[in-house]
This record gives sequence, structure tokens and C-alpha cells, in this order.
Amino acid sequence: MYTRTDNPLHIVQEVIDNAADEALAGFARTLTVTLLEDGGIQVEDDGRGIPVGLHPEENAPVVELVFTRLHAGGKFDKLNGGAYAFSGGLHGVGVSVTNALSRRLEVLVWRDGQANEIVFADGELEQPLTQTGTVGKRKTGTRVRVWPDPKYFDSAQIPLAQLTHILHSKAVLLEGVTVELVQQKTGQRQQWCYEDGLRGYLQEEMDGVELLVPLFEGRQYAPQDDDNFSAGEGAHWVVAWALDSNIVRESYVNLIPTPAGGTHESGLRDGLYQAVRSFAELHSLIPKGVKLQAEDVFARASFVLSAKVLDPQFQGQIKEKLNSRDAVRLVSGYVRNALELHLHANVDQGRKLAEVAVRQAQARTRSAQKVEKRKSSGVAVLPGKLTDCESHDLESSELFLVEGDSAGGSAKMGRDKEFQAILPLRGKVLNAWEVDKDRLFANQEIHDISVAIGVDPHDAQSEPDLSGLRYGRICILSDADVDGSHIQVLLLTLFFRHFPKLIEAGHVYVARPPLFRVDVPAAGKRPARKIYCLDQGE
Repeated sequence: MYTRTDNPLHIVQEVIDNAADEALAGFARTLTVTLLEDGGIQVEDDGRGIPVGLHPEENAPVVELVFTRLHAGGKFDKLNGGAYAFSGGLHGVGVSVTNALSRRLEVLVWRDGQANEIVFADGELEQPLTQTGTVGKRKTGTRVRVWPDPKYFDSAQIPLAQLTHILHSKAVLLEGVTVELVQQKTGQRQQWCYEDGLRGYLQEEMDGVELLVPLFEGRQYAPQDDDNFSAGEGAHWVVAWALDSNIVRESYVNLIPTPAGGTHESGLRDGLYQAVRSFAELHSLIPKGVKLQAEDVFARASFVLSAKVLDPQFQGQIKEKLNSRDAVRLVSGYVRNALELHLHANVDQGRKLAEVAVRQAQARTRSAQKVEKRKSSGVAVLPGKLTDCESHDLESSELFLVEGDSAGGSAKMGRDKEFQAILPLRGKVLNAWEVDKDRLFANQEIHDISVAIGVDPHDAQSEPDLSGLRYGRICILSDADVDGSHIQVLLLTLFFRHFPKLIEAGHVYVARPPLFRVDVPAAGKRPARKIYCLDQGE
């Protein structure tokens, strides 16, 4: 199991997700989060209440199992679009991890006219399920109080701005549900309820901005007899195009925020692109020689997207990025059909979008051509972020390609400036396997690499001029984790596809940074030591 350790927000979010699931299933109308004065967090909903009866196989109350067993939730009515088919609380670490990382956790359940309480301490049962009183039949719901254990987190403080954003988002996605945040210490209360859902939220965010065309909203979900997708799968989206404004882009899967995007966003992007391109081609709006790309349509688009996907696959357990392949096809198909119908019914809007996309494509083409001309004219301006070495001897000089400015900073501190140069790269390099040679320089990172090493892109059959090569060794230096391996593969792909002669000539290297540092304390006369290990086995 894995969760964030910078602060306890993520384990609290698991409890919030469970409460939101009751609203998603239509059983709850209010969700209240209270920051207690003593550092605890309380999450309360007016849903049905977690079941308190005995589990038939485990011989323990269901509510106890939910908070002590991984993936023990009872939300498995997934057939035929069941109430919990698209439950956010089903994915990721679950509330059992919330319990494991808390010094105390209290659960109060109102159900079947009874109030029942169960208490945990340090993840273990402290007070078994106990009936504490009776309530009216209409009083139902669950209240969970959590006191995260500070020893598991860099900071025990809940980041208020992030919590506010999460609760605000839940209100946006759960139309008509009231979401409230209460700060006990200050008495401050914030409440949200969006009867207009996504549209109301995006209008609020884009307030005062002149839109190119009116908001484009749509929602579509697969029916029971759909041959391609499960019943209920689909998406709800609102898109705004504006020439001069900050871009607002938010996406969710089954109410789970996906700040890193994913395949559902790729589907939205593809659907918008296909619809606008189809309209532009039908009305002969694309000039000769101009080739539209998805980014030309998407560049000035703001959106809020809420997808429903059965059994979604996330990247990692903190659920920040959707990886489900079918989500691209699911969202793209629905968005494309809806936008094509909309544009053909509103031709003026279609023309405006097509014109903006064409201008964007022309600007992109000019930009790529400028870079190409600058290189071919021989005026190679070295990248500003390159920290060069003093030596120009090919036998000894080395260029290290490192991840980001922070890694670049530590690499600069540890380098030998006589013969080691550092070029920090921003984020993950473009996958250049299918990129044409004449379009490579439109990507700034690839442009910087080519200019820094002094060699133009080429293929395996050509005989490039290597006389301009500025370093004898080009070393890929990435982190020893999965992301680092991915960056390593992307850079090797770039060199294999577009600089193969450098590999043939033995100029490309891969550094092997250690994954672990073992601190060995002093023993007798032996001083303390630091030993670096490449992997778990070592």
C-alpha cells in the first residue's frame, strides 16, 4: 500500500471520497468536513450509514472490517450500472490505510434507528462496536473523526487551500449536493452547492473573460445494450475557448481529481480536434499546406471534465493520473459526435473555432521553420540553461543530460567544471520515435540537446557531419526510480532514432545512479561511512 507522506490530506481524502460516494449513489444530500481544534478532522454525511451487522464469513462487524482490511469495502454492485459502479472510494488505498496512519479514529454510524460507535487507536481496535443510543428512523449517516499520526508525515498540518479545492470540486461534480467546510478554531464556515454543476463552476472561473464561442457542454453515458462500453460509462464536459485568459483545466474520474490528467483528457482533446478538423475540411477552411494538429484546436481551450469509467486503472495508488486505455475511445467518441452536431447546427461558431485553429497551426509551422533556418544557417546559439565546461577536448569532455533544474543544480555543484557540462531538461522529453526529422526542432528540449552537442538529426543511412561534435561523451543522468527510467528510455529513443551515428561512434552513455544510501555508524576505530547501492538486491 502507498500514500503521500508530505501531509495527511490524502488519507483524509479517502474518508471524503467514501462520503461523496453516498451522494453519487443518490443516498446523501450533505457532506460536512470539520477541522477540529485539537488537530483532528471530522467527515460527516447523511447517507445510509456504514453497515454495522456481522459479516457472514469474517464474524466481525462490517464497519470494523472496512477500517481494518485493505479493499474490504462493500461497494461491489457494479453490474448494470449499479449504485457503486463508479465509486471513487473503490480505488486506491482505502480507509483502512487512513486508520493505519492515525493515532486515533472514531466512527459513529446512524442506521436503523440506532447510534453505534467504534474506536481505533494506532490502527488497532480500541473500543468494539457499541450501541450508544437510539435515533429517529430518518436520522441516517456516518461520522468519521481522524487524528493523523504526525510521525508518518513531514507535516501534520492539513493544507487548507488544497482541502478547500477538493471540497469545492466535490460540490461541482455532485449537482445539488451541499458541501461544507467548518474550521472549529475560527468558527469560519464555507458552503458550496452547484445546481448547474460543471457549467456553473466553469462560468464562475471564466467570469469576465470574453469567450470565442459560447460554452460547449455535453454529457453522454453508455446505455444497457451498448456493445463497446459498460452501462453508465461516459463523460460530462464543459469547454470554453478564449483568446486572452488563463487556461482552466480540471478533470475527474468517478469524482476522483486527476491533476496529472490521463487518458480521459486525451480522449477529450482528440474528440475536440477530430470534430473541428472534420468541420473545417467540410467547409474548405484549411488553406493549402496547413496541417491541423490536436494542439492547434486545444491550445486555447479551458475545460472541466468528469468521466465515469468502470474499474479505472490509475498510475500509482494516489490516483492522480488515469491510465485506462479504453477511456480515450470512450470520451473521444462521445465528444466528437456531440461537437460535430453542435458545429453543424451553429456554423458561425464552427468557423470561428476553425479560423483560430488554422492561425495556431500557421504560427506553429513558422516557429518550426525559424528554428530550422537558424540551425541550417550555422548560427547555433547555445542554450541559456547549458552550463558548459572549460575543455574542448573530445577525449575528456562530457555532457550530462539531467532531469529538471533542481537536479541540474546539484549536478553543477558536484561536477568538475574542467571537462563536465550540464544541460537540465524540463520534464519528460518528447517521444520522438514517430516525429519527422523536420519537425523535431519544434520541441524546445530536443532543439537544445541538438544545439548543445553540435550535431544535426540524421538517420541510420545518412553520413552526418560529426566535426561539430562538442563532447566526447553524452551521458544520460536520470533518477534511479521508475520516472527516471522512463526519461532514460525517451532519451535513448531520441538518439537511436535521430542521432544513430552518435551511438555507433560510442558517444552516448547511460549513468547508473544509486537508488539507496546506507549510513553505517562508527564502530570502534572505524569512522562512520556512507555506502551507495544500485538496487534492492545490492
